[in-house]
Amino acid sequence: MSTLTKSDMIEHLMNHLNLTRQEGRCLVENFFDELSESLIDGKEVKLSGFGNFELKDKNSRPGRNPKTGEPVAVSARRVVTFKTGQKFRQQVDERLFDQ
Repeated sequence: MSTLTKSDMIEHLMNHLNLTRQEGRCLVENFFDELSESLIDGKEVKLSGFGNFELKDKNSRPGRNPKTGEPVAVSARRVVTFKTGQKFRQQVDERLFDQ
């Protein structure tokens, strides 16, 4: 299995939309900047047919140092979560099971 990178996305935009590399890079960077800024502003990001990104607050909790086994406190933090949309999940499942 290979990895899709921003560079791959830019190449795809160049080939399918006849954009220059600079235009493709600008489009990809602006998309991710907008997604990040929306999350930073506390907004949930809903991409219809794909999924939802949202911030969730995690409480502090006890944990363990994996090397030593010593108990450590894991501090409270905010994390980004992604939940796939039903349509996207179905498309991926169909392609995985058709192979």
